[in-house]
Amino acid sequence: MSLEFLISKIKKNNFLLIGRAGVDIYPDPPGTKTENAKKFVTHLGGSSANMGVELTKFDGCCSLLTKVSNDALGKLVLNQLDYYKINRDLVKLEDNESRISFAIVETTIEDHQSIIYRHKAADLFLNKQDIDFAQIQNYNCILITGTSLAAEPSRSAILYSLDIAKQNNIPVVIDIDYRPYTWESQNKAKEIYNTAIESCSGVIGNDEEFAVLSGVDSEAINYARNLSSTCDLVIYKKGERGSITFVEGNEIQKGIFPVQPLKPTGAGDAFMGSLIGALLKDYDIEKAIEIGSAAAAIVVTKVGCAPAMPDLEEILEFMKNNQINEGEK
Repeated sequence: MSLEFLISKIKKNNFLLIGRAGVDIYPDPPGTKTENAKKFVTHLGGSSANMGVELTKFDGCCSLLTKVSNDALGKLVLNQLDYYKINRDLVKLEDNESRISFAIVETTIEDHQSIIYRHKAADLFLNKQDIDFAQIQNYNCILITGTSLAAEPSRSAILYSLDIAKQNNIPVVIDIDYRPYTWESQNKAKEIYNTAIESCSGVIGNDEEFAVLSGVDSEAINYARNLSSTCDLVIYKKGERGSITFVEGNEIQKGIFPVQPLKPTGAGDAFMGSLIGALLKDYDIEKAIEIGSAAAAIVVTKVGCAPAMPDLEEILEFMKNNQINEGEK
């Protein structure tokens, strides 16, 4: 495959997202610490759902493949997916004692707390039969989040889906999305991630996540650089220090749009959703990275993740009025 091939598939505008959808609650008003809260506001959450929300803001046609708990919170997520125009025909209610991914997120930067409940998470019960039911060979581009690889049966289901995608020449882009508390060990995460990315066209992650893939912190950047020899698009995010994109033998250094954040969450989901959305809208890779960076900057200045996702018009207006910095070389 090649970057040109990946973009050609993106432009078919037929996306399957595999990962998690959940419920986020925020102490209200913004700035309230969780232990002092008298009330909370509720929003759709979960990395794949958030990415889908952002991609639909670019007119992306997105279907989500996941499982949610068969209770009121699971059905809340289904209603929210409808609200955001994400196709949820492939989202199944899980009837066992699983629970939906649930997060309490503060709109604070100093002493920030995100409390995430993932015990018996419904999305991790995704299985091979669910993959067969989804008929992923009918999609043109697949976006997955690495959390879905953290436990069985979801792990085997995702690896199975990657095999099907490879056989059908369907590009897959993975957001590494490493959450250590969901894995049995860092070594296991390294093993499984490296197996998965052999079938991926694009890999997006931060410096800590590439360190997990390489197994040595100091080798993270070299790992990403070497990975680009077999992967069409590798984006190495460095937080406030910007990002490096490895593509077609080139390295694209980008900074960030400095903002006064309200919270630290949602930036990665906004980045990936808007990056893919910008490529869908015919922007070149360099401009798409800038659009992704702008979306990430916007999201951290607002309450929530899904409701904070900006559309292209808001992003372009933001870019007119804010300057991307040079980042750290």
